[in-house]
Amino acid sequence: MNSGINKHISIIGVPLDLGADRRGVDMGPSAIRYAKIIERLQDLGYEVNDRGDIVVRRPDSYCPDNGKLKYLGEIERVNTELCRIVDEEMARGAFPLVLGGDHSIAIGTMAGAMQHKKKLGVIWFDAHSDINTPETTPSGNIHGMPVAVSMGLGHQRLTAIGGQGVKLDPKKFVMIGIRDVDPGERALLREFGVNVFTMHEIDILGMAKVVEEAINIVTDGTDGVHLSFDMDVMDPIYATGVGTPVMGGLTYRESHLAMGLISEAKIVSSAEFVEVNTVLDNRNQTAKMAVTLMSMLLGERLR
Repeated sequence: MNSGINKHISIIGVPLDLGADRRGVDMGPSAIRYAKIIERLQDLGYEVNDRGDIVVRRPDSYCPDNGKLKYLGEIERVNTELCRIVDEEMARGAFPLVLGGDHSIAIGTMAGAMQHKKKLGVIWFDAHSDINTPETTPSGNIHGMPVAVSMGLGHQRLTAIGGQGVKLDPKKFVMIGIRDVDPGERALLREFGVNVFTMHEIDILGMAKVVEEAINIVTDGTDGVHLSFDMDVMDPIYATGVGTPVMGGLTYRESHLAMGLISEAKIVSSAEFVEVNTVLDNRNQTAKMAVTLMSMLLGERLR
């Protein structure tokens, strides 16, 4: 067990795939549970409360209702409910562990966490920067927008989740593993001063140094840290079951090391693991890796 984390963990499943506009990640929470996340955490000494899955109302046909903000209405509703549940669990002293689902669920997770951590730092593992807005998005997929929304950019129906006044400080937001950035995102990252460690920096500095710098950034003047881990940050040779794979990502060892180092820092107050796509996976291997990484983050050690 990580002594820096409350012994009570609440698992919240969010089987949402509308943000990615692609089937498969909706089965991510089920796949992660099947890979024995609850048993692994109980073996570490945690008391685990599985809140089950938030109900997602899927359309009869997958036709977007807005070309620049696909499935806005349902994504807003699901994230509003997720925000409420994360808020509720943190209010009773539990550590929320959210299982995705596509990365649009980070809107609700971070909004819920910010009800209790007004100066929240974020460590964001992802191949993509996810800071598109309706004006910059090439696809209209909202899973490419949660970072922008959390900083107050985007459609009012999304930025209002959790309250208009509670937004993240871009300078306390660290991205790790980035290697696929849209032109509009590149401009916003520069404008807002978001801290970005691309795969290039990881190759030069090494993962241990990157994590050390990330921890220094997100703990400077903050009152909590949220960790968001998109499984596509890993190279697809390791994590095959993701919807938007990008070559040249993290190795399994680098990911494992990062979770261990962050765990030892005892700084994380909430976490989510997203984008496990069972349709594209091989014998649930990506879900199993996600469970191992969660376990490392929460204190599992080899000796």
